[in-house]
Amino acid sequence: MLPKKEGKKTIAKCSCGYSAKDNDSLTVKEEVTGVKKKIEVIEKDHTLDSLPVIDAKCDDCSHEKAYFWTVQTRAADEPETKFLKCVKCKHTWRDYD
Repeated sequence: MLPKKEGKKTIAKCSCGYSAKDNDSLTVKEEVTGVKKKIEVIEKDHTLDSLPVIDAKCDDCSHEKAYFWTVQTRAADEPETKFLKCVKCKHTWRDYD
């Protein structure tokens, strides 16, 4: 199952058509070359309160502040991926520094 946008909500949807409507704690599991790993999807705004805020310009609304977190999305010898979420409009993007 993968996260899909339906209007303003993100739901978990399978390629067979099944969709899970209860996404309070959505976790995406992915299998890459025989190694299972979990990628946490931050969906609820209350979880953002614990994230640090940095200076980063949003491409959507040009606001200058964003929450950030990192996830090891590739092999262990590769750098982490930095995710940012605009404080104002909640647009999410990746930073590949």
